[in-house]
Amino acid sequence: MKKLIKMTLIVALLPLILLGCNQSSTSSIKLAEVTRSLFYAPQYVALEKGYFEEEGLDVELQTTWGGDKTMTALLSDGADIALVGSETSIYVYAQNSKDPAINFAQLTQTDGTFLVAKEPKPDFEWGDLEGSTFLGQRKGGMPQMVGEFVLKKHGIDPKNDLDLQQNIDFANIPGAFVSGDAEYVQLFEPTASTFEKEGNGHIVASFGEESGNVPYTVFMTKQSYLDKNEEEVQKFTRAVYKAQQWVEQNSAEEIASVIQPYFEDTELDLLASSIERYKGQQSFATNPILDKEEWDNLKAIMEEAGELPADIPYEDLVNTTIAEEIIND
Repeated sequence: MKKLIKMTLIVALLPLILLGCNQSSTSSIKLAEVTRSLFYAPQYVALEKGYFEEEGLDVELQTTWGGDKTMTALLSDGADIALVGSETSIYVYAQNSKDPAINFAQLTQTDGTFLVAKEPKPDFEWGDLEGSTFLGQRKGGMPQMVGEFVLKKHGIDPKNDLDLQQNIDFANIPGAFVSGDAEYVQLFEPTASTFEKEGNGHIVASFGEESGNVPYTVFMTKQSYLDKNEEEVQKFTRAVYKAQQWVEQNSAEEIASVIQPYFEDTELDLLASSIERYKGQQSFATNPILDKEEWDNLKAIMEEAGELPADIPYEDLVNTTIAEEIIND
């Protein structure tokens, strides 16, 4: 009789025991992305294809709309990991932060914006921008700094040779361009292609092709989180690398079909053509390593824009050990 009772108790408790084991083997990570963009396609692939789950991670994605808000979320523990431009880690470090944001996995390696003109420009030249009204991005952010870097590369002084407008919030720039007087604007995909399709603008150039490789958007976390959760960061990076390899090996159409749930208002063919444009200019990093040459290019762009607060050494804010171990595994 006692044996029967014991067996009954074991059977009754087994689901709870298994549940407890499953819960203990899964780690939760709060991930903040700076905006919702198919420029981050590998991230959405990792989520949709279950690569994070395969690593025992429960990743909760939130869109924090802007570099400042994203870093606030990270530094205040509203997020464990942030996907944002590397320049934000430099700004934080320069403020004598005791817990710096460490770049550990690169997602994109070029600028992701395109120059869009309100009117057709079949024979566009960069000199056409002189004397125009240009709706730019937030001052101090990567899109604007890269934009100014490219303009100067073509002999255009952003402060004196055109009317540069920087007073519009990131999320409101597309609408402001359509309703306003600006002749040119910097836009990410798929907004740029959507504008073309709807007759609201015309893509005339790529800032990514003009600026070279930079750590444009990178996964970063606080040093304290990395110290306490190195295994979780390793698993996270491994999932990202799987997604990067999948994106590299598959067509734009296949990628679009996987990530479409994140862009429900955008038609599948438009997603695919936008992804193909990014693949064509090698915007998606094929591995998570942020190398020193890219870091130095970032600092050169910031210096040119007058936004580099200090010459921060690569080794202080970039951790490649985890990514290198995963790639060589």
